[in-house]
Amino acid sequence: MFKRIPGTKDILPDEIGRWHKIEEEARSIFSLYNYAEVRPPIIEDIALFNRSLGASTEIVQKQMFVIKNASDTYVLRPEGTASVARAYLENNLDKNQGLAKFYYLGPMFRLERPQKGRLRQFHHIGCEVIGSSSPLVDIEVISLADKLLRVFGIEGYRTQINSLGCPKDKQAFTGLLTEALKPKLSKLCADCQERFKRNILRILDCKNESCRKEVAGLNIKDSYLCQDCKDHANKVTAGLDALGVKFEVNPYLVRGLDYYTRTVFEIKHEALGAQDAIGAGGRYDSLIKELGGPDCGSMGFAFGMERLLLVSKCQGAQASGKELIYLITLGESAQKEGLKILNSLRESGIRCDTDYEGKSLKGALRQANDAGAGFVLILGDDELKKRVITLKDMQQGLQQEIALDNLTAELKKKVGN
Repeated sequence: MFKRIPGTKDILPDEIGRWHKIEEEARSIFSLYNYAEVRPPIIEDIALFNRSLGASTEIVQKQMFVIKNASDTYVLRPEGTASVARAYLENNLDKNQGLAKFYYLGPMFRLERPQKGRLRQFHHIGCEVIGSSSPLVDIEVISLADKLLRVFGIEGYRTQINSLGCPKDKQAFTGLLTEALKPKLSKLCADCQERFKRNILRILDCKNESCRKEVAGLNIKDSYLCQDCKDHANKVTAGLDALGVKFEVNPYLVRGLDYYTRTVFEIKHEALGAQDAIGAGGRYDSLIKELGGPDCGSMGFAFGMERLLLVSKCQGAQASGKELIYLITLGESAQKEGLKILNSLRESGIRCDTDYEGKSLKGALRQANDAGAGFVLILGDDELKKRVITLKDMQQGLQQEIALDNLTAELKKKVGN
């Protein structure tokens, strides 16, 4: 017997309703904010992520699913921002429109150790705003993330923000950290000793207790920020305050991807344990230019769908959102007529199914109950002679005969389809 690959998950019918519910609510909210859906391919050229994420990042170093053939090297996308940026440029959207606002839903892939809320194939709900450096965009994106979580019925989350500054500020920040951490290098874990050489900002995000203790003693402030970046950060926090969005400034917050500049944020939930982020994002003002496009500010975020579901109270409706009608036919003549009835009901938008195995009435009723049917239609030889069908309410146990010619109209009254 074959088994699924570790770090992947079968999303089965009994839980797909929750997925649909969150996806539908996300689409509705994104539409309210005037974001348009985009669907980049799952497979991309590996160079896109080497260039955008940074060759020294852990995703590029350890976590990418690489596909090689005789002449090309591809990768299953580990995140969505770089793909959206590539699509924006390749399709000349930078020339056809000004500010662009996109959202996306879909699978991402990272080759890492599976654990709670962290899979090798996982799903993101995310958005990107390309074409503006205004702090108003930062305010909208963070408040949009907050709005989505409230709509999803998620409580108890904490939103943390920080500013990494412009590229020059990030260099200054790196210099300060190098000077401060060099004497403490022997006290850091093996991974952080390697990060010290390759990507020192990632030390601030280490979950190792000894490393967190050393980082906490650094007394990091915003001295590395230029005045423009300080002003930008102050406008963002003032705007969030004005909208009533709760947040806390965390000077130790960094994101692990090289393209982030200025505002970064992370939304955490303690129910997830050590890997407590349900979503994160920030500005990437240099990325579009790095990929060959114009110099334009950009901002975005992504939620991990699986993590949202772990902390969401959303129950979801039936997969279709409509009451199920179950048709039971008794005998060959009824079975032939039943095909026409099913087709007619479906043409009218009524959700229905039938017993395909010729079970007894008792067995078919049991199957209808297992399928969650609200009503059952029973058609046999007696009903055919009278041109009627028996309708059984599965909740109340009541039965009545309905003329076949009036069936669709009567069912619409019953189930509201």
